[in-house]
Amino acid sequence: MRGAVLYGPGDVRFEERETPRISQPTDAIVRLSATCICGSDLWPYRGINPITQPRPMGHEYCGIVEETGGAVTTVKCGQFVIGSFFASDNSCPNCQIGYQSSCQRREFISTAQASFLRVPLADGTLVNTPEVPPANLIPSLLTLSDVMGTGWFAAAAANVGPGSTTVVVGDGAVGLLGVLAAKQRGAARIITMSQHEGRQRLARDFGATDIVAERGDDGVDHINELTRGIGADSVLECVGTQKAMMQAIRCTRRGGYMSYVGLPHGIELSGDALFSAQIHLHGGMAPVRRFLPDLIKLVWNEAITPGKVFDLTLRLERVAEGYKAMDERRAIKTLLVP
Repeated sequence: MRGAVLYGPGDVRFEERETPRISQPTDAIVRLSATCICGSDLWPYRGINPITQPRPMGHEYCGIVEETGGAVTTVKCGQFVIGSFFASDNSCPNCQIGYQSSCQRREFISTAQASFLRVPLADGTLVNTPEVPPANLIPSLLTLSDVMGTGWFAAAAANVGPGSTTVVVGDGAVGLLGVLAAKQRGAARIITMSQHEGRQRLARDFGATDIVAERGDDGVDHINELTRGIGADSVLECVGTQKAMMQAIRCTRRGGYMSYVGLPHGIELSGDALFSAQIHLHGGMAPVRRFLPDLIKLVWNEAITPGKVFDLTLRLERVAEGYKAMDERRAIKTLLVP
């Protein structure tokens, strides 16, 4: 089998890797129909998260079950399945309250940019579709493995609901699908903070009503102007930097809700600032597994089309080009087809 391996900053190679095999009775082997590159993959690619040895890449996946361990009962060979980037048993105390990303037996999926994938804890991790989907649905179904599930969690954690005014900080794939989630959950006004024309157009397609291009103090001032000095009911922070976090906090109205789902880098919060903000904060690693059944139904019935977030499609062997395009912001998100 061949797959993507990161050797160092800017150095992704497509090379021979060991074909995965069943190692535990709770495993499943999935032949991938599609995988992709995540914005969080760019942190090690850029050298911001250093690596010490060659590292297989990829945590978003969907495909056909090829083989199951003897203890697997809920998925069967031949089914099309989607799973979260964290394998979970879906039965521990954290899973039972909907936080499968904090499962007591969790395992991070980290080798999905390849043709085959071993998925641990298959019964608790994988969710099958009603039947093998047509090709046109596969990109949208793939987004449910992480980016759409994370965008949905961002909207849920920020208490987005009918009639709310929502701000989305970040115009990457998660932020854009946070816009789609907010629209689906009934937000009346969705303000996207973006400086990129192509991403602004997609945000509007997903349901954004307003675009704010300014950042920092100017961005906060513009949000306050649009909300008559009150701030937004719900704010989704989808970047993970200090500037984005503080901008999100300052855009949230008193008593409002702010979610944070951007992988954090260098964030330090002042207790005094949080104390005086009087807002609800909720976030972290998205429990994608919680939302998979409902999101699969939405995609299957074509109520949402999150696959539009893929603006570059490449054969898997061209994975290095996909990383480069996303690093240079020539692509929002790259779909990889084995």
